[in-house]
Amino acid sequence: MSNDTGSIVLLEGIHPAAEEMLAKTGLPLKRIEGAVDHDRLPEVLEGASILGIRSRTQLDETIIQRAENLVAIGCFCIGTNQVDLEAAARRGVAVFNAPFSNTRSVAELTIAEIIMLMRRIPQRSSDMHVGRWQKSVVGSREVRGRTLGIVGYGHIGSQLSILAEGLGMRVVYHDIIEKLPLGNAIARDDLHALLSESDVVSLHVPATAMTAGMMGAAELEAMKDGAFLVNNARGNVVDIDALAKAVESGKLGGAAVDVFPEEPRSGTSEFQSPLRGLENVLLTPHIGGSTREAQSAIAREVGTKLARYLKEGATGTAVNLPAVDLPPRQENQQRILHFHHNVPGVLSRMHTALAGLGVNINAEYLQSQGELSYVILDVDPIDPETIHQELKRIPETIRFRTISD
Repeated sequence: MSNDTGSIVLLEGIHPAAEEMLAKTGLPLKRIEGAVDHDRLPEVLEGASILGIRSRTQLDETIIQRAENLVAIGCFCIGTNQVDLEAAARRGVAVFNAPFSNTRSVAELTIAEIIMLMRRIPQRSSDMHVGRWQKSVVGSREVRGRTLGIVGYGHIGSQLSILAEGLGMRVVYHDIIEKLPLGNAIARDDLHALLSESDVVSLHVPATAMTAGMMGAAELEAMKDGAFLVNNARGNVVDIDALAKAVESGKLGGAAVDVFPEEPRSGTSEFQSPLRGLENVLLTPHIGGSTREAQSAIAREVGTKLARYLKEGATGTAVNLPAVDLPPRQENQQRILHFHHNVPGVLSRMHTALAGLGVNINAEYLQSQGELSYVILDVDPIDPETIHQELKRIPETIRFRTISD
């Protein structure tokens, strides 16, 4: 077991499958179904070693600093922009996510939205609800033979590419990294070239400084007249005001949006957007990955990563720390996990301290990333408190813990 004696806190109604994975840690677990107000987070996190969140909980540097026992954060979603990753790294707090588990769910939603937009389902459904029977072929098209432009050809974008081709669509894609095309998809080096030839443009990019506002007024103007835009990526990727104007003016035939620059923190808060009331715009409340299958897979993926980190110290899948992995400990050995400032001499002082205690080092692995270094040592058994006292004397130490039987 680890020498951690804290607890596990899961917020925002994380799928129960996570509990099965985290039960292996032996730590007590507390579930809270909704998001917690920022001011209450320090109280909720008091004594917690592991925190699980989804997208609504914001963890800034102040919260991370006050959570003194916290060793790992699990983001049970794709994105990690709700966490100050640098602040977490400075305290040796590992952050894990699930970059692949909701791939299929998002791709399926996108396909459904494309079909509904091209068949004018939003307008026709609205008409029916108020008693209007508007049976018309005007503006209604098959997706077969139409061109889909995918911006961001990662796991979701490439999965969407396969599904779209299966429906008979022609697929072009743009990515800043050279990607191998799947099926008959065609790469486009220039974003504006993709925009100008696509009947539907679907966005699947991460939230970065480069992608923020990447679809502004100029990009929307570059799209084909009457084309459709789908954003199931990140809320800050599209200029929402410019999109609303493009739809209202008739430049675009419509849009589907699942993510927004500002999203309500709970179901009781009113959703505000200039896209409200536009009959040819599909609006959904960030549900791209909200399927039973995706949430179960996410819970198992992130839960397993957290449990393995607590049990073995593995950071190979952490998004903010040096990647260090060692095989499971051999029987009758202790594991020391040590985060320290990346300066010369720290390992030498650790070796000297352990040698002075008569402790033999059986395995060692070090990795550094910027100003942070992380080393895992497998050593002969010794009283953990004795090791703690020695490591505390090394001034460059940021955080450490030991794992033993």
